[in-house]
Amino acid sequence: MSTEDISGTVLGTDPAAVREKAVVRVSGLRKEYGDTAALDGVSLEIGAGEAVAVMGPSGCGKSTLLNMIAGLDRPSAGSLRVHGEDLGGFNETRLAIFRRRRIGMIFQFFNLIDDLSAIDNIALAAQLTGTPARQARRRALELLDELGIADRRNVYPAALSGGERQRVAVARALMNRPALLLADEPTGALDSQAGEQVMDLLIDLNQLGQTLLLVTHDQRLATRCASRLVMMADGRITGERTLDRSV
Repeated sequence: MSTEDISGTVLGTDPAAVREKAVVRVSGLRKEYGDTAALDGVSLEIGAGEAVAVMGPSGCGKSTLLNMIAGLDRPSAGSLRVHGEDLGGFNETRLAIFRRRRIGMIFQFFNLIDDLSAIDNIALAAQLTGTPARQARRRALELLDELGIADRRNVYPAALSGGERQRVAVARALMNRPALLLADEPTGALDSQAGEQVMDLLIDLNQLGQTLLLVTHDQRLATRCASRLVMMADGRITGERTLDRSV
């Protein structure tokens, strides 16, 4: 798997130096829905090249945090910077453009468009940012080849296996060489074999320099794919620890 093709990161960079650069800086983040605080003073920093997993019980705020970082929702208070940009100062149009260009998202249920082929699902992500169709399809095919499913490029989602659909979703997320890849329960809808394949893929991407933030209930996914585990409860971060993926 080629680093330049997948994440736009160039091999040969000192890993320690890369990780000093924060891709995500969250400070005092609060999100209220009526009288309920889904996030209550969350602060978190993710360095370039890190793989961070956020875990906690249902309703603890981890998905809300992911949506804040993705620019899909706005905080009630606090500051949020992604790739050096203050998302709080963006209007909706600028936020949508930033999200398409700099954030890649992988969802539990794939979120593919049923009436588009695999290659067209992927290419669309680039076309929405203004990339010409031919150029977008060329990069989409390169990604499909990198992910081992180029032979499925003209197949529609309904005819793909769960693992294949998630690989298409990963390719789509990587289409615009995002600064940050967000994954929301990426193995939750897969059988164990397909889940293992997606875990291996996420590990490979991170080892090539892709910054990764996972939200999951799956302890195995977190410990296999992440280098740092962040625990949440009741809208707050309750602890974190470094993980050794060599074990």
